[in-house]
Amino acid sequence: MEQATMDTVLSIVQKEAWTTEDHDCLLEELYATTDAASKFRGMLGEMETQNPDAKGNAALKIGIARYMLCKFPEALQAFAAAPEGKERHYYAGQCHRNRNNYAAAAEEFTLAKGCGWDATEIAALLIEGTALSGDCGQAAKALDKISAVVSQTATGFYLKGLIAELGGDGEGACEAYEQARELQESHPQATFRLAYYLDLHGEEEEAVELYEECLSHIPIRANALLNLAILCEDAGKYDQAVGYLRRLLAANPQHQRAKLFLKDAEAATDMYYDEDQVRRTAKRDAILDIPVTDFELSVRARNCLKKMNIRTLGDLVRTSEPELLGYKNFGETSLKEIKEMLTAKNLRLGQALEDTTDYSAGGGLVDLQVVKPAAIDDGTGTPIMQIELSVRSRRVLEQLGILKLEELANMSEVELMSQKNFGQTSLNEIRERLIEHGMNFRGAE
Repeated sequence: MEQATMDTVLSIVQKEAWTTEDHDCLLEELYATTDAASKFRGMLGEMETQNPDAKGNAALKIGIARYMLCKFPEALQAFAAAPEGKERHYYAGQCHRNRNNYAAAAEEFTLAKGCGWDATEIAALLIEGTALSGDCGQAAKALDKISAVVSQTATGFYLKGLIAELGGDGEGACEAYEQARELQESHPQATFRLAYYLDLHGEEEEAVELYEECLSHIPIRANALLNLAILCEDAGKYDQAVGYLRRLLAANPQHQRAKLFLKDAEAATDMYYDEDQVRRTAKRDAILDIPVTDFELSVRARNCLKKMNIRTLGDLVRTSEPELLGYKNFGETSLKEIKEMLTAKNLRLGQALEDTTDYSAGGGLVDLQVVKPAAIDDGTGTPIMQIELSVRSRRVLEQLGILKLEELANMSEVELMSQKNFGQTSLNEIRERLIEHGMNFRGAE
């Protein structure tokens, strides 16, 4: 059966030009084979060797193949040398869409429509991009214009749910996503967004079920695998997490976040379980989780800590003395108050940053060292200070104590948007910086 499948794939690869039907057929046939991504990468390598300066139809084929292997920047280079046509512009738009460059995607999708691509599908893609760009009002108006065509379709309910979700109406979003799934079983976009929403709001079991549904539809979403791996790791199911991450890396070996998480998950599978250490850790966490509001502090000190997003003793031991004094209106008097508060618990400012040990109030040993996986030279450890950001964006990250890109990539868009004085413009700016380094927010589509 597999040999027949590969024969079909080879017959498509050998065609002079590809259409969207060829792309869809390739996806279905490759999905039925083992080690499909590796085999297809080999075929792409042969195509590139035979056409080192590909132009025309050869460039279109190579562009579509690169797009299928998630090589989006390289695919766009090939499409630039391909002939005008709906396939070129549609798949170029999809490349930009997968890189969250919705403005460029809109330009390509519009050109694809002009070349004959289905107008309703393009309209839906443009509405989706507008909503994901942060302009839910404009997206809602555009959806109203095509309501006669899509209002009672799965696509229409998905778009309605997306606009509701991004506009802050979680209940309305979930209802719309469910309606989309009723009209089209396991609707890919609605299923993923519903899983992502439930994931962010603590409904892990339901989220896992929906993410697993996403794996039954091709093409499989990389972030469905990644988010499943994160949930499994959080639940202590490290072997399952490793399996999902390896599956993702088999298709996209350069996925930086997957490589980072895989190293963590593999290290966890080899961990030695120490009951004494677990008890010490629980004792430590209980102390570090105590809210600063449980202590008597001056109004000025309390307000400054609140504005710096310092909520617990754990936040304080991860904050240095210069960081506190560098904050506006925070003086020596407030600093003295906080030092006395920490001393009462045998803690001190910046203690967690020193990778050492200290004693808790009860006299037990508290290990404040954060055990991290071996460093990976993939850009995730780049200090935030080396990244070009606006003053507002940088100030929010400083208040959150985010020092490296790796820490920023472990946050979700919702967590950032919940910060005071942090808006869609800052979110877009930070997303662009992450994408430049091959990363994105946790769970971002």
